[in-house]
Amino acid sequence: MTPMTVNDIIHQLSTAHTASRDELVYLLNNITDDEQETLRRAAQTAAREHFGNRVFIRGLIEISSYCKNDCLYCGLRRSNRSAVRYRLTREQILDCCDSGYALGFRTFVLQGGEDAHFTDEVVCGIVREIKRRYPDCAVTLSLGERGFDSLRRLFDAGADRYLLRHETADRTHYGRLHPPQMSFDNRVSTLRFLKALGYQTGAGFMVGSPFQTTENLADDLLLIQELQPQMCGIGPFIPHKDTEFRDFPQGSLRLTLTLLSVIRLLQPRILLPATTALGTIAPNGRELGILHGANVVMPNLSPREHRKDYAIYDNKICTGEEAAECLECLRRRMRYIGYEIVTDRGDYY
Repeated sequence: MTPMTVNDIIHQLSTAHTASRDELVYLLNNITDDEQETLRRAAQTAAREHFGNRVFIRGLIEISSYCKNDCLYCGLRRSNRSAVRYRLTREQILDCCDSGYALGFRTFVLQGGEDAHFTDEVVCGIVREIKRRYPDCAVTLSLGERGFDSLRRLFDAGADRYLLRHETADRTHYGRLHPPQMSFDNRVSTLRFLKALGYQTGAGFMVGSPFQTTENLADDLLLIQELQPQMCGIGPFIPHKDTEFRDFPQGSLRLTLTLLSVIRLLQPRILLPATTALGTIAPNGRELGILHGANVVMPNLSPREHRKDYAIYDNKICTGEEAAECLECLRRRMRYIGYEIVTDRGDYY
């Protein structure tokens, strides 16, 4: 048992930007509502010191619902025969970017399952064309684990950022969420390689995933502290009806917000999204995420007819809105809480 109080740990996070595993476990297990408000204010102050009231937007383009993997929590898993499969053409992806640029987006996130159709040649061609049309934009890829040579080629083609959630920092827990063919060691080594190549690298994890312990979450935070990624995406676990985790409870809003605040204090300059999953479990979830230290939102630029088909979890929001409608709605929501969406690349600095 740590001799420090929760408020002591919050002060240490705010000033030294560090905490031990025992301290993190103690904080997560014992934080009261009043102490959480202290933590929230500290995280919001840290975010405002570096970013003011700016919130960065990323245009999310979900390019494929095909995936070779069989992760036990994901609605796109290979063995889900009920999943609706689609993949966007090169022309559709570029059309999404054209529309997004006109709306003010200066970062495009190409996200998809691990789909063999999207070879290095195909993805490099798309990245080069986006950068040719819009040299002032950043391209982020979120296409799962790829080989080191593949990641190098994509970087050389012009990709700026890569998102790859580690999902859990505990090897045993990782094995309970993924099929035997997937390797915790490979996931972490891929993240290290992305950083070494020069990508702005994003890690992240689910909150409340099946079999998760507070100690697992503390280890996630320590991995973030050690890896020092430029981005970190966390969101509550939301079950999907066509997976074996269908009956597990969804992750806690309160705990997710607490962890957002802790990550902000551990890495004050990190790019930290208020995720769609947060907005799915609570109507004002994304606003709460911003108020707890997040500084990124990711409106969906995917073709409207396919958004409901990219169903990694159930009941995802914003599947029926046009991109312009979604962006304007977010602008209003952010202004209501005193923040402004800005149209620049929003690079880590």
